[in-house]
Amino acid sequence: MATVAAPHIEIGSDGVPRIMGTQTKVLEVVLDRLAHHWDADEIQRQHPYLSLAQIYSALAYYHDHQAEIDEAIERSIAVSERIRHENGETPIRVKLRNAKSA
Repeated sequence: MATVAAPHIEIGSDGVPRIMGTQTKVLEVVLDRLAHHWDADEIQRQHPYLSLAQIYSALAYYHDHQAEIDEAIERSIAVSERIRHENGETPIRVKLRNAKSA
């Protein structure tokens, strides 16, 4: 059962805040803003199924819960780095590196 956390934002049973009526995580909108420096209009162009109100609500939710969401981002980065380290270099990266050297 989802809990309404803010306008347009609900917290799922997994504890993850999402934009109501979608599977889009608040974290995804935040990462678009932080990683690409997109404003709300550009985020909407990239995700046309989201309204500007939903996007602004996600960004406002982030500012109200910044420490918590920043921790989730850091955990996600750590997991990605661990997996990358455990799996080593991919064959395509080796091939590309060797092609540059040739």
